[in-house]
Parts: sequence; structure tokens; C-alpha cells
Amino acid sequence: MAVFIIIFSYLLGSVSFGFIFVKLLKGVDIREYGSGSTGATNIMRILGPVPAGAVFLLDALKGFLSVYAARNLTGNPYIEIASVIAVVAGHNWPVFFGFKGGRGIATSLGALAGLFPTVTFWLAVIGFSVVGLTKYVSMGSVAGAFSLPFLIWLLLEGNNTPYLVFGTFLSLLAIIRHIPNLKRIKEGTESKIGQKVTIASTKKN
Repeated sequence: MAVFIIIFSYLLGSVSFGFIFVKLLKGVDIREYGSGSTGATNIMRILGPVPAGAVFLLDALKGFLSVYAARNLTGNPYIEIASVIAVVAGHNWPVFFGFKGGRGIATSLGALAGLFPTVTFWLAVIGFSVVGLTKYVSMGSVAGAFSLPFLIWLLLEGNNTPYLVFGTFLSLLAIIRHIPNLKRIKEGTESKIGQKVTIASTKKN
């Protein structure tokens, strides 16, 4: 059962809603535009806030469902952790789309909401606050990722060592995935939230 849950989680994560939305609405591969990510932030640059919001919710739902399935079918917290890693890996490196996907933030948030809602609430508060201050979604994502292990340490009772190791891993993965964004911020080429772009202007070389 554990192997089934992990495979299911990876395959569920591999369903790239961002790619599907842009392909259906614009007839192009979103990975060739903007940041090259299939996540909601890049979708907002191309399609606007409503489709981006839909993609964010669907990507988050993937993470939540993976934890829900692991919890109800196994009741094993370690399988829950493995399912989160699998679903985020599927989102970032989707088998159905040439192993080129998103950054994993929405999917991670959905999964973390299933694991520890209180931690996720404060994670969202930190992330959205940084976005509000900087206007960079990537900065909010990195700030939230950086804070994850500390929030787990502060808010979870009992022996939280396995979750702390897991949170640190997930944090590092998210930060590493955002290195290209951080480089663009340094160079002054990263798009800010609400900044209107067109497909022509965001074509990757």
C-alpha cells in the first residue's frame, strides 16, 4: 500500500494544470515563456489573475489529496511525509510533461495544510506579507520556505524531529528551485506581481 500511495502521489503531482490551461487557452507551451515555470505566478504573467488563481488552487489540491490518501489508507505519518515529497517531485518534474514543471510552492502548501494546518497558516502569513512588501511572489515563496523548519520547531509539540528533517528538506528544495528567480531579482529583470506582460514579450530564448 505504501508504494502505491507514493506512486499515486507522484503521478498526481505530474498533472500540470498550468501547462494544460495555457495550451488550451493560448495554444503554446508555458515553459517557453516568462520564467519557464508551469506554476500560478507564471500563469498570471500570461493569462491573468483568474486562471492563475485556478491553477494555484488545483496545484494545492494535488498536495492536499496526496496527504489525505496517505492518512486514510495507511495512517502512517512517515508515508504521509513520503507522499508529500512524491507529489511535490511530480509537480516539479512531471513524468507526463518531459520532467519540466513548476517550483512546487502551491502543491507544498496544499500538502502542508493537510499535515499541519497551524504551521501552514503562519507560513502563508509570512509569504503573503513579503509579497505585499516586495511585490515579488518569488521573494514571498523563498521567505515562506525559509521559515518552514522554524515554524515546525516552534509550533509542533512532542517529538518533531522527523517533521523538522522533512521541513528542512522541503525548504531547501523550494529555495533551490527559486535560484533563477533570485538571480533575476538581483539583475532587475524579475516581473513584479500585477506587472502586465504579453506572450511575445516573455518568449524565452
